Amino acid sequence: MPNRYHELLFTDAVKAIQAEAGSRAMYARQETIETTRNADLGPDELAFIAAQDSFYMASVSQSGWPYVQHRGGPRGFLVPLDDNTLAFADFSGNHQYITTGNLGDDQRIAIILTDYTIQRRIKLLALAEAVTKPEPELVARLTTPQYPAPVERVIRLEVQAFEWNCPKHITQRYSLADVQKATAGLQNRIAELEAALAATGKG
Repeated sequence: MPNRYHELLFTDAVKAIQAEAGSRAMYARQETIETTRNADLGPDELAFIAAQDSFYMASVSQSGWPYVQHRGGPRGFLVPLDDNTLAFADFSGNHQYITTGNLGDDQRIAIILTDYTIQRRIKLLALAEAVTKPEPELVARLTTPQYPAPVERVIRLEVQAFEWNCPKHITQRYSLADVQKATAGLQNRIAELEAALAATGKG
């Protein structure tokens, strides 16, 4: 199956539902394409990943239950090391260590990164490794003085497959920084008018 993402996730049970829903034929046609797709990250994927400041990551527990965790940091904290390797500094949190424990037993994870401003998202499948004693040079590459949170370890990801996901139903949202940038001209104009009004003695 040329599409690596579909190869890993389109199980027989999934294909049966696709057949019932009428989408199986479309995906089956895609599977006849000889070129392998959705396995290697390209410039668009790497640029999108480097621009995000949060993502959700699901791991597999020994009980069989999936566990989803939010990860956040400064913009670009999920750093591409090469075309298929990503890494991020694991900042100190609530000390439950569920994801870290899961990775010791099963390295498979799924990640979703969403840019709410442009209503776009990408999903990644990867093998993750918790590096408890990372090299100082790597930590320096993954951190910034402007975000001085304690780093407990580094999580290194070997991406196995990805897929750009349907943008439907993504509510458009803006960060405080986005709003401040968009309204900077208005705020400056308000300040000018207030200063002019004050100069007339009527403010």
